Amino acid sequence: MDFEFTDSERQFAESMRRYAQDRLRAEYPSWDRGAPYPRERLREIAGLGITGLRVPAEYGGAEGSYVMGGIAAEELARGDYNVTLFLQLTMIAGDILSGHATDAVKRRWLPAMASGERIIAFGLTEPGAGSDAAALTTTATRDGDSYVVRGEKASITFAGMADACIVFARMGGKGARGIGALLVPLDDPGVSRHLYRSAGERLTQRGSLVFDGVRVPAENLLGAESQGFIQAMASFDYNRAIIALCCVGAAQQSLDETVEYAKQRHTFGKPIAKHEGVSFQIAEHLTLVAAARLLAYRCLSLRDRGEPHTKEAAMAKWLGPKVSVEAIHACIILHGWMGYDQDLPFEQRLRDVIGLEIGDGTPEIMKAIIARETFGREFSAYK
Repeated sequence: MDFEFTDSERQFAESMRRYAQDRLRAEYPSWDRGAPYPRERLREIAGLGITGLRVPAEYGGAEGSYVMGGIAAEELARGDYNVTLFLQLTMIAGDILSGHATDAVKRRWLPAMASGERIIAFGLTEPGAGSDAAALTTTATRDGDSYVVRGEKASITFAGMADACIVFARMGGKGARGIGALLVPLDDPGVSRHLYRSAGERLTQRGSLVFDGVRVPAENLLGAESQGFIQAMASFDYNRAIIALCCVGAAQQSLDETVEYAKQRHTFGKPIAKHEGVSFQIAEHLTLVAAARLLAYRCLSLRDRGEPHTKEAAMAKWLGPKVSVEAIHACIILHGWMGYDQDLPFEQRLRDVIGLEIGDGTPEIMKAIIARETFGREFSAYK
């Protein structure tokens, strides 16, 4: 068992950390306070290979590993947690389109996504179907050489800025086997958007997408009409570990900053780092964050080797956000009244990380998956 990165992975991590510190950190509060996120920033990120990480080389991508995706997530989150959502969504779209799209769709969308010219959202959740995703009611009905899409998708990352969305819709019978996936351009007639007023992750313009009889070419079908739910779950299996590392990156940066603060801040005639009530707290959170990091990379390593990793992904997704929220909250308290002020980044990081305690499955769903994978499906409360 090797716990070390390769030389190329280490160099990649160093380059991502430099970019996060030199470029992303200073602008992090801007998007939270209403500044529009410019597309040239996305093209800049694309120039680092981030948005094409899981795109084949023939379409302008980097064909990177899942561990490389985790490295990018962790390091970029140190500068701007929200930028990691571009990484997550492009990895998912890159895998699904590369594996299931027609050649025409691949040629049109993959190079544009890899270059940062186009954003592709992921549309599974609905107002009445979140944790129970197989209960979705959006429909895609075949009509000649097209599908007609009707329904609403909720809590969609990049709803306000995406150019297309992978829409999971009911195409046949009941349950998961009746769900397929279509790539739906969001400038088509019949598409409307509604943005939410989220507590965090404001850069991503989370919101709803409504499809009112949207006509989509049949060539935009991604795989068979019965394969959509399988595609979605396969994406979750590794993205949950990516999410864990996004959270870990934000928490580790917060802890690093708090360590330096504790060396400088004096009370009762000595640095607060000498008070065990401070140093022991930091020691505990450093340990838990390190454990979450290792679990997430273990999951991504299994994915790269083609081995089962559903349980490990759920473990990482439950543990990573949980310990990160707790660590960042502690950093706020340890900074006293200053930690509660927007002049420091902790409160924004806390609001942002809480969002991914929910996204891609709540803590309760993660525990249900871990239990199912441990005891067997015959003992599962949710089939």
